[in-house]
Amino acid sequence: MKSKSVVNLETSPVPDFFSSDVAGARRFYLDLNPRPNRALALVCGGLERCTPDYAIHRHTFPFHSIEYVVRGRGTLKLKGRVHALQPGSLFSYGPGISHDISSNPAGPLVKYFVDFSGRKAGALLRSCALAGGRISRIFPAYELQAVFDELIHCGLKGTRYSVSAGEKLLECLALRIAGARAPAEGRETLAFATYQQCRGHVEQHFWRLKTLQQISAECRLNHSYLCRLFRRYDHQSPYQYLLRLKMNLAAELLRQPAALVKQVAEETGFEDPFHFSRAFKAVFGLSPDAFRRLR
Repeated sequence: MKSKSVVNLETSPVPDFFSSDVAGARRFYLDLNPRPNRALALVCGGLERCTPDYAIHRHTFPFHSIEYVVRGRGTLKLKGRVHALQPGSLFSYGPGISHDISSNPAGPLVKYFVDFSGRKAGALLRSCALAGGRISRIFPAYELQAVFDELIHCGLKGTRYSVSAGEKLLECLALRIAGARAPAEGRETLAFATYQQCRGHVEQHFWRLKTLQQISAECRLNHSYLCRLFRRYDHQSPYQYLLRLKMNLAAELLRQPAALVKQVAEETGFEDPFHFSRAFKAVFGLSPDAFRRLR
């Protein structure tokens, strides 16, 4: 594949669809005039530190775009509706979608963005519930930061593989969004907050927790309702989540040369080492002894 030039903000003109109200930025440009028959084309992206008076007012935009707030506050008017922006806010817009973005002077926005086009762009946005210009929240708020940083790193590198790798990272971003979306403000807010509290309790105490009933009792919830919350927002049961945390710890402990399976079982809350071994294999697909032989 022929290498495309990669443009750096400090050395090249900025396309006129960017705001000048930016205190600092890291941007890359891969293909500002993508062919209409491309399946998916990564146009540009980056990180912008907005000024207190940052403001954008557009009736349309030439590409599909996803923006992600990591610091600061602001306001988004999307298709006539006004939304508050804060860390974790994620939104999309594109051709024919009016949008206004402004920064709160007391805490200016810091946000990532990525622009793209192509035949599969609509399907990619639908896969993460952002088609047609939508706003969502990400939990935890900084969950997507590493993916956007990798996109920028890839775009600025300018190798012959930057275009293809960037497009794959864009698809990866859509998957990460789908797995990290929180419900919008409204009737599900309380349920999601309850789920967050219970998930946090499991994360903090997983080493001593043993059963679903114990989790339910300590979270003061009916275990059936607790299971519904986890399946709605995490697509797994609370016990499956607990087991994954325990087995991740067990894998780290088993990497120690002198570690015994029986000791690791005890340290992760299993009284029966055979039960521990079955659980370990159910999660990772191989026994603790086989895992140790991988070294």
